[in-house]
This record gives sequence, structure tokens and C-alpha cells, in this order.
Amino acid sequence: MSNIWHDINPSRISPEDFIAVIEIEKGSKNKYELDKETGHIILDRILYTSTHYPANYGLIPRTYADDGDPLDVLVLCSETIHPLSLVRCYPIGVMKMLDGGKLDEKIIAIPFEDPTYNGYTDIDQLPGHIFSEMRHFFSVYKNLENKETVVNDVSNAEEAKKIIQKCLDAYIERYCR
Repeated sequence: MSNIWHDINPSRISPEDFIAVIEIEKGSKNKYELDKETGHIILDRILYTSTHYPANYGLIPRTYADDGDPLDVLVLCSETIHPLSLVRCYPIGVMKMLDGGKLDEKIIAIPFEDPTYNGYTDIDQLPGHIFSEMRHFFSVYKNLENKETVVNDVSNAEEAKKIIQKCLDAYIERYCR
């Protein structure tokens, strides 16, 4: 059985050009996440709030983030992308937040093959409202569960690439030695 976290060819994942695995489509209230044992996605919960995911949301395979999960990615796209779809992307920024007191970085990425978005190369080029929606969503989406999240800041594409590399190295350290 294939595992979407571990079984993608490493040559397909680099800080500048990577495959993202979509877990949650834009507009959904379903919170799917990787089931680490099987490598499939599992419904974790339905969001308790009336908010919905502001972008397609998923993970970057063969990465290991500070929270013990694959690195999160928000894929900005003109269309919703179905869960378990693979999307070739490049990073334009990163949103840094705290979730339950733990660092939780979210790469903001663009599909190479979306002509509406693939002219953007850095987060500063996006219309301000796009990031405002993302910041708002991640600061309130767990409120009714009595869990706290804090969105700290956003950084540019270069910082996103450094974080991806850090998480690629952490994956190798954890799973390949």
C-alpha cells in the first residue's frame, strides 16, 4: 500500500518546485488530515465555526515540520482542488502561527499550471484581501473548540524556501537514517 507522505519520489520535492497533496478543498468545512499509519486522509472533524477553508489546503510529502506532521501548504488556485489530488507548486510565502503553543508554519504556494495565479512570485504581489482572509480564518477556526491559534506574521518566498529545506532535512534525519 502506498503512503502519500513517504512514497513520492524525492526528486519531485524541492524548495522551489514540489508536489503538494491536497487534503481539504477550498470552501470546505471538512477537516481532513493525513492518517500517518495508512498514508490516506481521514476526516478529523467538521469545523465548529461557520468559517470555511479560504484556500486549497494540504501537505508537502517527505517533509517533517516542528509539529511532528508533514509541512502544511495553502495552494492558491482559481479552482477548488479535490482531496488527494497532487499539484505541482512553487512557494510565494509562508504564514507563521502558533497552534496550541506550538510553531505551525504554512507554506503559501501557487500551482505552476494555473494561469490566473502563476504570474505571482511573492506574497507581497497578492491582493491584500487574499492574505487577510487566510489570516482571519486561521486566527478563529478553532475558537468554538476552546483552542487558541495565533497568526504571527507572513514572510516572503525566500523564507518559505528555507523552511521547506529545513523540513526536508528534518524528514531525512527522522526517516532515512
